[in-house]
Amino acid sequence: MIYIGVTGWGDHDSLYPNQTQSRDKLKVYAGHFPIVEVDSAFYSIQPKRNAEKWVNETPKCFQFIVKAYQGMTGHQRGEIPFETKQAIFKTFKDSLEPYIQQNKLAMVLFQFPPWFTCRRENVDYIRWCKHEMDDIPCALEFRHQSWFAPAYLQKTLDFMKTEKWIHSICDEPQSGEGSIPTVLEVTDPLNVLVRFHGRNVNGWQKRNAENWREVRYLYRYNQKELQEWADRVERLAKECDNVYLLFNNNSGGDAADNAKEMMNLLQIEYEGLAPRQLDLF
Repeated sequence: MIYIGVTGWGDHDSLYPNQTQSRDKLKVYAGHFPIVEVDSAFYSIQPKRNAEKWVNETPKCFQFIVKAYQGMTGHQRGEIPFETKQAIFKTFKDSLEPYIQQNKLAMVLFQFPPWFTCRRENVDYIRWCKHEMDDIPCALEFRHQSWFAPAYLQKTLDFMKTEKWIHSICDEPQSGEGSIPTVLEVTDPLNVLVRFHGRNVNGWQKRNAENWREVRYLYRYNQKELQEWADRVERLAKECDNVYLLFNNNSGGDAADNAKEMMNLLQIEYEGLAPRQLDLF
């Protein structure tokens, strides 16, 4: 099965032509796509009441990919509001209960930062993270090229298979060590994740620019690029049961439109989505 969606549900204007209220956007979103990434969980561990609301207002077949809290992946700088790493993981896992109870948790995404390089202590930490997450399905995404350098590429993939990590394959700008190549390898027989970050090379590394977050994912995939990926996705679908595609290229509002185009290329029409209101005017 191929599942297509985008990261977050708040900023995709093309899905909400009638000035939908923020509190109602997920319900509208669920009429277009069967999955979504909960990126708000990266900035703070969400209270259970949020997850309970989200699972209750989406269809039975809808799934969530929850991004791991930044204190778990080394993004957060300064003081972390937890006494221990174990406390972070416990609180985070508790926040996942509503998704798990409703069978709506596709996976948790661990995205490590560009300074998280391929070295022994980081390998050990990844192994520890997976142990702490128990049997919760987890995807692993790197942001430093060293993990896929020729000397380590196969070792990285073998490690992910052994530790039962889902591979988060990326399409992103190639701009030095702070970006990774597209490695079309499945490490889990059940699931693989593909995340589309765009190809804005100039905006990718400009972290000190005032408008960095506005331009980092500013990119619209053209039909040739999407068709190339459609062919790749079909190959991946032969290697594992479920392929999850998330479009993250939304600095210019392009993610939802590209996701819809990919659905058309793959000739996918999802059943069981939320009812959609007709736009009469």
